[in-house]
Amino acid sequence: MEHLLGLLRVRVQRGANLAIRDVTARTSDPYVVIKMGKQKLKTRVVKKSTNPEWNEDLTLSIADPTLPVNIHVYDKDTFTLDDKMGDAEFEIGPFLEALRVRVQGVPSGTVLSRVQPSRQNCLAEESCIIYTDGQVVQNMCIRLRNVERGELELQLQWIDIPGSRGL
Repeated sequence: MEHLLGLLRVRVQRGANLAIRDVTARTSDPYVVIKMGKQKLKTRVVKKSTNPEWNEDLTLSIADPTLPVNIHVYDKDTFTLDDKMGDAEFEIGPFLEALRVRVQGVPSGTVLSRVQPSRQNCLAEESCIIYTDGQVVQNMCIRLRNVERGELELQLQWIDIPGSRGL
């Protein structure tokens, strides 16, 4: 436990305008895989949707905050290998920096930091890190790479672990 900084909860909210991979049905059966270092987590499959709603929390243990979070979206197939529907990656450094800001007396809804889209972060639009209801969260819209279209909406939240070395 002492080597862990804490936990990063990634809420995979929804996908938007994802690629069609089941050509006959003109839809897809998407799911999301999140990887960081040796950790690998995945959402459930949403059947027949290019605009799926997952609203699932996937929790990563953070020991090395310099590692990127990798995201892969796949189309679930029954008899063949699952089809790739794009990928993305982002760094958690800006989020962790915002967590170090003193938030005592700060009103709920205050924007602590903004992360601009760049070639390095796969953001589709500006991402705000917000203090809300006693917690710091980052809302992000990620544009998928290596695919003709598609975006994912995610929310990051930090969880302190008693006995961890913390931030």
